[in-house]
Amino acid sequence: LGPQALIAAMLGRELAAQSERLAALPVFDERADALLQVEGLGQAGQLQAVDLRVRAGEIVGLAGLLGAGRTEFARLLFGLEAPDRGLLKIDGRAMTFASPADAIRQGFALCPEERKTDGIVAELSVRENIALALQARLGAGRFLSHAEQTTLAERFVKALGIKTASVETPIGLLSGGNQQKAMIARWLATEPRLLILDEPTRGIDVAAKQEIMEQILQLARAGMAVIFISSEMSEVVRVAHRTVVLRDRRKVGELPGGSTEDEVYDMIAAEHA
Repeated sequence: LGPQALIAAMLGRELAAQSERLAALPVFDERADALLQVEGLGQAGQLQAVDLRVRAGEIVGLAGLLGAGRTEFARLLFGLEAPDRGLLKIDGRAMTFASPADAIRQGFALCPEERKTDGIVAELSVRENIALALQARLGAGRFLSHAEQTTLAERFVKALGIKTASVETPIGLLSGGNQQKAMIARWLATEPRLLILDEPTRGIDVAAKQEIMEQILQLARAGMAVIFISSEMSEVVRVAHRTVVLRDRRKVGELPGGSTEDEVYDMIAAEHA
């Protein structure tokens, strides 16, 4: 059985059709100025200088093997680590993020690689988890009421198809796929311009993967810029307009949309030659 036939056999025709639709990437204005422009961004011992541009409505994939530097790059972009070289521009203006709070204020969002340790707060409810980032963006001077949090959470539970008995259910009781959707909801609540997704489909079932991949495309269609990081090369080439390839904590090249997994692996292997 081929991949689509296998999915159809496991999950039915509807999901297989959804998987096929992922081949149609959203259209974005390739002539537009970059929303995010990174020039020579790096950190000693963690990441060599990386250049990158991302436009509104564009999905840029980051591909590479374990230890390639993808997560390190995401952390630099989001202010979790401080670069010691390079330049980061938003809409052409040079910016410096001293903390994630600075990045959030500029419309950045990051769903981290380690969902259970860096993402969810297991003992808090779905409502509280979804509201966390928006509350951080609003600051101490504007607290979200319980009713506001409930309205927010219920809206995203419905929009993203999060399966939970109630928004008051502790998020730790949800499946991995539904926890991941709640993490995406947390950041969508801040209305970001750039969404960084680090391994968003790791450790979740096939159906949830398909739903999250489709949601990523919908966000790009709405004009959001997306950086998509995954160890699954098939996912990267399937969803990205461009794929940036990293190896040994440095950028080794870029591939256009429509490239294959083999081309990604060939670019990685070429650096060993």
